[in-house]
Amino acid sequence: VVLQSRLMDAEGNVVGEVASELQVIPACPNEVEQEIVVKNPNLWSVNTPYIYKVNSILIDKTTGKVLDNYCTNTGIRTFRFDVQKGFILNGERLKINGVCMHHDLGCLGAAVNIRAIERQLEILQEMGCNGIRCSHNPPSPELLDLCDRMGFIVMDETFDMWRKRKTAHDYSRYFNEWHERDLTDLILRDRNHPSVFVWSIGNEVLEQWSDAKADTLTLEQANLILNFGHDQSMLAKEGEMSVNSLLTKKLADMVKALDSTRPVTAGCNEPNPNNHLFRSGALDLIGFNYHDDWFAGVPEKFPGKPFIVAESVSALMTRGYYRMPSDETVICPERWDKPYFDDSFSCSSYDNCHVPWGNSHEGTMRHVKNNDFISGQYVWTGFDYLGEPTPYGWPARSSYFGIVDLAGFPKDVYYLYQSEWHSEKKVLHLFPHWNWAPGQDIDMWAYYNNADEVELFVNGESQGVRTKGKDDFHVVWRVKYEPGVVKVVSRKDGKTVLEKEIHTAGEPAQIRLTADRNEIKSDGRDLSFVTVEVLDKDGNLCPNADNQIMFDVQGAGFIAGVDNGSPVSMEKFKADHRKAFYGKCLVVVQSDGKSGGIKLTATSEGLKTAVTAIKAK
Repeated sequence: VVLQSRLMDAEGNVVGEVASELQVIPACPNEVEQEIVVKNPNLWSVNTPYIYKVNSILIDKTTGKVLDNYCTNTGIRTFRFDVQKGFILNGERLKINGVCMHHDLGCLGAAVNIRAIERQLEILQEMGCNGIRCSHNPPSPELLDLCDRMGFIVMDETFDMWRKRKTAHDYSRYFNEWHERDLTDLILRDRNHPSVFVWSIGNEVLEQWSDAKADTLTLEQANLILNFGHDQSMLAKEGEMSVNSLLTKKLADMVKALDSTRPVTAGCNEPNPNNHLFRSGALDLIGFNYHDDWFAGVPEKFPGKPFIVAESVSALMTRGYYRMPSDETVICPERWDKPYFDDSFSCSSYDNCHVPWGNSHEGTMRHVKNNDFISGQYVWTGFDYLGEPTPYGWPARSSYFGIVDLAGFPKDVYYLYQSEWHSEKKVLHLFPHWNWAPGQDIDMWAYYNNADEVELFVNGESQGVRTKGKDDFHVVWRVKYEPGVVKVVSRKDGKTVLEKEIHTAGEPAQIRLTADRNEIKSDGRDLSFVTVEVLDKDGNLCPNADNQIMFDVQGAGFIAGVDNGSPVSMEKFKADHRKAFYGKCLVVVQSDGKSGGIKLTATSEGLKTAVTAIKAK
């Protein structure tokens, strides 16, 4: 046979090709190495994610018949993780401003829908995010295809546990029999994706320590180990190459045999160099989960090894909920095994609430921004996800960790990241809302960039000018509430950059529908995500509204799901109604496979009805 390989650019032009003759015997593997030289290639980067295609054509040399034809997307780029300078892509330093993402799609569940994943990535990219860490299992190929096309630095992760189990029914039951096959399949499947830059072989595996048999521990005890580690007796001894270290080396060597072009790491929550995974010497990139206090010592404790924060922050927030005073930090739970309860089942959106093993968003950002050797971070998490409702128990049923809530509505901290990570975009975000009790002390925060100062006005009266110091990421005013208008103005060199106003909202009077796309494909899969807002008669968002809203869809579509971002709602995700949560909810409209118009109507008792039109083409 002849194997003909053609490299094609994004416009479909052949920019290089090569052909090789080889013998093939049925059911017997055969390998051939080919090389194509590309002059002046278009380099893949986060800003210009240029995709080439390799067209592999297998031809019967005797008859000239094409036996097989396969296209593979790929990209051309150079990169390295530097001990002193961090991550370098195509010769230029770049901070990895990433987030960890679970696989579920909120009200749509865990089944893959390409448009739903794309929407998540679009929202994150608008925030300035340029990296995705897959948590903690092989991702869907569709996610990686989108990351290739949109420009994300992906940490591709295989295992959440090895031999030692964390819970009764986890992957450790299958590890001995399946880890070689599963790890091999992952690398072979994903190694051509230009968005994949790091292989992670494990997340917080118990093999970091000498003895941590979860089969003899309760779930609470196992999580205490994971989050707070062990004493020195549970770490590797000087000169020891333990079974755990040997297993680390085995997995890393398997990866490198299949792909030598990317570093191998693991998400470790034991930062001591005597961690058995670190002592193996097999990890190319040191990856910490949390442990911010250890960051500064990495260059000394891990000489010659580059560093990344594989998982960071774990701050807790409920969109639309604020607890004052904002300068009081709440750590909850106090410890993993100590139950935490608050009858609000909410966490404040002031970035003053986090888990004991984590930090505030601003706290970790300060470390990453001010240290060149830190390649970047992956924040836990980009979006809220189903399950793991730390710090609460039932009826909480989804997480509080996200920068964006389960419905895809940004929390206030989204604009902190946008102001820091999306520096070319002008940002001015003022919060909270302006509906409080007369005379109440209210902490007004502002995130901003591209400005020297910001000034706050309450009903036209200045509350003072604020500026950020070197390590500040927001400014704050403590003011007395009085109904009316609160306004913030940002200025640079004395000239106004942006202005934002928040009006006191009256009683709920109407509904506003805003579709993220008014035209979708009629393929039976495409989606339009429609934001539903409860407004007063003047068009102001009612920040405390919880009206029950009914939905009706006519035409070439149907309701795929409804949500509102509440982590405690027991309402069904598959329904024709949803309560507003702090003034907002979501309805997802899906194509039914036919072309034509789709009419969505939203009604609620006492509110003016809203209608929007979507085309399926």
